[in-house]
Amino acid sequence: MAIHPLTTEVHQALVNFIDEGRDCALIVVLHGSGSIPRQPGTKAIVDAEGSIWGTIGGGLLEAEARRLAVESIRAKRPVLFDFRFTGAGVQSGDPICGGHLRVLVDPTVADHRASYAQAAEALDQHRRGVLLTTVSGGEAPRVNVQWLPESDFSERTESHFAEPIAQAIHSTLDAEAPVFFADPQAATDGRTNLEGLAELLCPTPLLLIAGAGHVGQALARQAGLVGFRVVVHDDRPEFCEASLYPPDVITRCGDVAALFEEFPLTEDTYVAIVGRGHLVDIRALALCINKPVAYVGMMGSRRKVALVRRELLESGVASEAQLNRLHAPIGLDIAAKTVPEIAASITAQLIAVRRAGRRAGKKHSTGRKSRRREAR
Repeated sequence: MAIHPLTTEVHQALVNFIDEGRDCALIVVLHGSGSIPRQPGTKAIVDAEGSIWGTIGGGLLEAEARRLAVESIRAKRPVLFDFRFTGAGVQSGDPICGGHLRVLVDPTVADHRASYAQAAEALDQHRRGVLLTTVSGGEAPRVNVQWLPESDFSERTESHFAEPIAQAIHSTLDAEAPVFFADPQAATDGRTNLEGLAELLCPTPLLLIAGAGHVGQALARQAGLVGFRVVVHDDRPEFCEASLYPPDVITRCGDVAALFEEFPLTEDTYVAIVGRGHLVDIRALALCINKPVAYVGMMGSRRKVALVRRELLESGVASEAQLNRLHAPIGLDIAAKTVPEIAASITAQLIAVRRAGRRAGKKHSTGRKSRRREAR
């Protein structure tokens, strides 16, 4: 019974398990309230021996989920269970956070392979959609999983679903967060014959770092740890050596225009401009400021930022509205001084923008107030 990290996207990992003929169960957090270790939509895979890939929070919760997963795989029957973090006191050994989780253990994942494969393929191709997990049948739960591409969703599609499900699909699209649903009629007598989870799945965010100096290198390491796919660019070959970065980081050397041509500048793309000087940075900014990216940040002092803005405005390259999207000076204002601290402030700002969601529709008040020298 080993613990393994998920080295690939969870739905792709699940497809791999199925295709290899390995018996397994998918653990899904459906609903939570109060203080909980993981949010709805969190998933992990457990095999017939109880080994787990990923985590739903560890501790007694995860131990119970693994135990039930092994049993459900043998019985070939899904299981729903509730876990309460409401121990009487610190001496009892029971969880005392005060929260509650409802968890699905599904060993019938092979029946839903097509939907998981569609979700994994869409994410790989930078397309979004809703993964709909429906549980019905009360004490003998049956699971159904559907993949709904965002581009295909319409009022006509909505008419095919019961009202709680249609509302959940709308809510997950609007809030960009997983939404639990249950049939209120069935719940009145103490049992639920219909419940589930609607999840908006978004591609792994892409971070393009224009500038491979000390800050760019530190940012590449930290951003990768919090879930960004990272590409680092510089026009100096010695700064693009693969040995300077973690294995998953992609490096590119040459003109910055080639970087923006090769990688998509979409709503799932973040751009951090941390070059060695204003001429390099202004060129990178001019190439991306009018694109529909999720985030653009530029390092430099307030004087540098003001001069760059004036240059782009006077040349007609960018409008006032476009430049108002710029996070500059880059990073959260945490009084960072050292290179790792500056990289941490930028990473924190990337997280803040990402979690706010693309539908926020305006720049976040996350800029630094202090002066910052350019990276070298």
